Amino acid sequence: MDFSFNEDQLLIAESATAFLANVSSSEAVRSTMATERGFDDALWSRITQEMGWQLTHIPESYDGLGLGYVELCILFEQMGQHLVCAPFLSTAALGINALLLAGTDAQKTEHLANIANNGARYTLAYSAAGRRWGVDSVTAEYELTDSGAVLNGEYHYVVDGHTADTLIVAARKKGSNDLALFIVAAQDVQHTWTPTMDQTRKLAKVTLDNVAVATSSILKHEGDASAILSQILALTNIAIAAEQLGVAEKSLNLTVDYIAERKQFGRVVGSFQGMKHKAADMMNKVEAARSAVYYAACIADEFLQGSTLGSELEEAASIAKAYCCEAAFFNAGMALQMHGGVGFTWEYDVHLYFKRAKAAQVSFGDSTFHKEHIAKIALGESV
Repeated sequence: MDFSFNEDQLLIAESATAFLANVSSSEAVRSTMATERGFDDALWSRITQEMGWQLTHIPESYDGLGLGYVELCILFEQMGQHLVCAPFLSTAALGINALLLAGTDAQKTEHLANIANNGARYTLAYSAAGRRWGVDSVTAEYELTDSGAVLNGEYHYVVDGHTADTLIVAARKKGSNDLALFIVAAQDVQHTWTPTMDQTRKLAKVTLDNVAVATSSILKHEGDASAILSQILALTNIAIAAEQLGVAEKSLNLTVDYIAERKQFGRVVGSFQGMKHKAADMMNKVEAARSAVYYAACIADEFLQGSTLGSELEEAASIAKAYCCEAAFFNAGMALQMHGGVGFTWEYDVHLYFKRAKAAQVSFGDSTFHKEHIAKIALGESV
């Protein structure tokens, strides 16, 4: 595989960098993250209407641009660098991918066009409370009726679950282990914002209490949708890995800029050999993370184009998620150390990247979870 960007991809990266440098400054991030909603409507409107980023990997037949997952990961990488406070991960990685993989043609026509043309916000809810992040974390239940289904259950750690317009939820058939996915309007659920360490990304608890949905809102109810949910989560983990690549690189850049100016004992701190070695270690983490992300993105492209690379997708996603989150946490932690006593002060942005790195490290499965997932795939065990 050729990991070098083509001319169009370079233009996407340059455009995203210029745009986010203007709209997602440190001041803008700090102001927005202090709110319960966690995003600014004006910025979201610019992202969706002016930049059209939500269109990236939506097929042209559903009013999208029909680009690939590599292009989407380029955007996520830049968003990670700028800690963008916007419901882009929830909509683009969770909502759109769920519709692409599980939706009927009619459902895609309606909902993908709604995202593409109106900037509607979507998310996915699947996991119950606890430390499980795989498909086995689904505990909500549904019962089929003559007109559709009735849903009951509780979900935790739902990304932007309190501000999404529409939720796609996973539930198991009552008395069975079979899993299905449903489209639910936000006004039909109870949602509560859950404050977390990472103020730049909002999570929520979502409760379904005898919520009735029509048959047209059932994404899959014949058989078991567990494999589809695993693939949706794999695509999401690739997007998070791309974000963490951005976090790792920004942590390095902030540190290099700081040690190039900070003086101690009459010398620039960056001139000390020990500091150079640490910066080199951080650079190695960034470059290895970049390879993991864009290899996984290439596999995702092939998968979304109709290949049968289901296990390869999950393996590549777990490799990228495990490594990139460890790399981001390493670099953010090293940045704190190399900044000295000011590293964790509110005035410097390093602590914001450290918190994002730590939160992402455990979200959707930590490195131990994903390494075990990789081992199960290699051994041919059920995942």
